[in-house]
Amino acid sequence: MGEQQQVQFPQEVIDEYAALGVDLPALFSAGHLGTRMGVQIREASADRVVGTMPVEGNTQPYGLLHGGASAVLAETLGSVGSMLHGGTSKIAVGVDLNCTHHRGVRSGLVTGVATPVHRGRSTATYEIVISDEQGRRVCTARLTCLLRDVKPGDGAQAGATA
Repeated sequence: MGEQQQVQFPQEVIDEYAALGVDLPALFSAGHLGTRMGVQIREASADRVVGTMPVEGNTQPYGLLHGGASAVLAETLGSVGSMLHGGTSKIAVGVDLNCTHHRGVRSGLVTGVATPVHRGRSTATYEIVISDEQGRRVCTARLTCLLRDVKPGDGAQAGATA
């Protein structure tokens, strides 16, 4: 479903995570499910995360983009933003995802943009807007992640399961 590209991070951020045993570019490659669905992270910071996903291969029986595929893209992007907000001392765990589907898409690429609604010490909430290639809104989602303290062994585990 397309070549997986690595997200570019500032070297000091990569070094900070590497000290915990976390390969940050691999962590934010969209994980196994995201890879199967063709999700690609294009830009990532705590202020804005952008990713794309092909419609082909992610449709429901009527040939439209599956709502669950939009949810995967939204949760991936919001989780990346939450992790970057939480920093190396926190793990972001999704606790609430809400998606409203506005229009159907049959082909092409959809793009999601996640921006923060709330960034606190224990939770982070992101709004994710998914649009088609014409810039029309396909889905609006909101993801809230719990930011919990890193426990021993989380670094290797987070890098392995993202």
